[in-house]
Amino acid sequence: MSDLKSEITKRRTFAIISHPDAGKTTITEKFLLYGGAIQLAGTVKGKKNTRHAVSDWMEIEKQRGISVTSSVLQFEYGGHCINILDTPGHQDFSEDTYRTLMAADSAIMVIDASKGVEAQTRKLFKVCSMRGIPIFTFINKMDLESRDPYDLLDELEKELGIDTYAVNWPSGCGKEFKGVYDRQKNHIMAFEAASVSGTKEAKVTIYQPDDPKLEPMVGERLWETLQDDIELLGGAGEEFDMDRVHAGTLSPVFFGSALTNFGVEPFLQYFLEMTPPPTARMSKGEIIDPFDEHFSAFVFKIQANMNKAHRDRVAFMRICSGKFEKGMDVYHVQAGKKMQLAQPQQIMAQDRAIIDEAYAGDIIGVFDPGIFSIGDTVCTPGFDCKYSGIPTFAPEVFCRIRQKDTMKRKQFIKGMEQIAQEGAIQIFQEPHTGMEEVIVGVVGVLQLEVLEYRLKNEYRVDIIMENLPYQYLRWIENEDFQPDELKITSDSKIVQDYRGRYLLLFTSMWNLNWALDKNEGLQLSEFGRAED
Repeated sequence: MSDLKSEITKRRTFAIISHPDAGKTTITEKFLLYGGAIQLAGTVKGKKNTRHAVSDWMEIEKQRGISVTSSVLQFEYGGHCINILDTPGHQDFSEDTYRTLMAADSAIMVIDASKGVEAQTRKLFKVCSMRGIPIFTFINKMDLESRDPYDLLDELEKELGIDTYAVNWPSGCGKEFKGVYDRQKNHIMAFEAASVSGTKEAKVTIYQPDDPKLEPMVGERLWETLQDDIELLGGAGEEFDMDRVHAGTLSPVFFGSALTNFGVEPFLQYFLEMTPPPTARMSKGEIIDPFDEHFSAFVFKIQANMNKAHRDRVAFMRICSGKFEKGMDVYHVQAGKKMQLAQPQQIMAQDRAIIDEAYAGDIIGVFDPGIFSIGDTVCTPGFDCKYSGIPTFAPEVFCRIRQKDTMKRKQFIKGMEQIAQEGAIQIFQEPHTGMEEVIVGVVGVLQLEVLEYRLKNEYRVDIIMENLPYQYLRWIENEDFQPDELKITSDSKIVQDYRGRYLLLFTSMWNLNWALDKNEGLQLSEFGRAED
């Protein structure tokens, strides 16, 4: 039991969230570099650069320089076993991010110092705060022109409704960026840009605040400003309270530059001290302790074709309690049967290694022959455990899709079903029709490009897409629903999802309100309820 407890206690499982282009993938790669997981950090941008970010494993991600799927990265650092859930920053893939946040115990929020809080940051922050998970803020790109740090903190508090505590404080920005003052250690990390093997790196020197060498190094004006800031921070602002950090109501804030590597490692060290080990989860209204000796986990992501040679499907599971051992019997709650998890592996983007054991807090991938759905629970046989499912969000863009070549019907159906089961798209059918033609719903149009690309490259199917005018989708909640008795306008449509649940598509809010008005007792929901 003591071995189980020490293994679980050293685990840290967190997601990194941000608006696109704030530097999330860069900071992830620097973390991997410190953990010895990679030898050279890849750059996300630049066609001339032959290296790509390790966390961006799908071909289209390398071409576009964006993350479109969540990847899982595990490495050891400073006596901790770290599981990073790297999520897509682009809003068109936000549903994948929402699901991934269900598997995290805390989140790092990366903010661009010149832009502050952006649209996607707000959305993702909302999901974190709904779950009450601790949020740590890294204000990035201080080596470029940026906004006043006081304004940035003020914006974080006003826009996101969370209190902040600056763990370090910057001196200058852009060409005048001279470093940061570490409030906990009461010293100054001086920044000097240096070129290392053709890439910009930071040369760091540590000074005490009263060191006589500091003033000539930073210049009289910045030195005086820094002394004023140190005094001001000491007498004002939030008190640091670890309980409030863990409750998600106080965010520790750090300043630095991921690209030049300045301030990232001290941030990682503080973060690992402050962030909690695996947290308890709710099952049927009861708390499941991560240190419980019974194994339990839930599926939060399914990804097909990670290995082109094998055309496989991997179900990603977050272990919530106990210890997993290769070959052990587990109970698949939704299917109601015992099974063994085939090919259990830990993932480093597209690279994987078969494992013999894993603990609460770890993310494992298992081979899925098509039996798992997102939100499913697996546990030790006889352990009464079932984690709440993950809700489905309403898409906003719809189109009708069919295959060009009718001889490829089988590949088309397989591709559409597999990509839908991953949660990358939602597929709907009109009642009493086959799969030769489906309606696809997505959060953003970029997902349709990815769908077309993957069907062509992974399933060898060319498709015809026809945009549809619908803007709103609602799930029908009524248990005794009779589709034939429904009154809707001619430009509204009734469809079913892959679980057979009925939904309505509307071209406008007026049509939606008309349907509610003309069908007494009709109950519509913006979320597809998680399967119990």
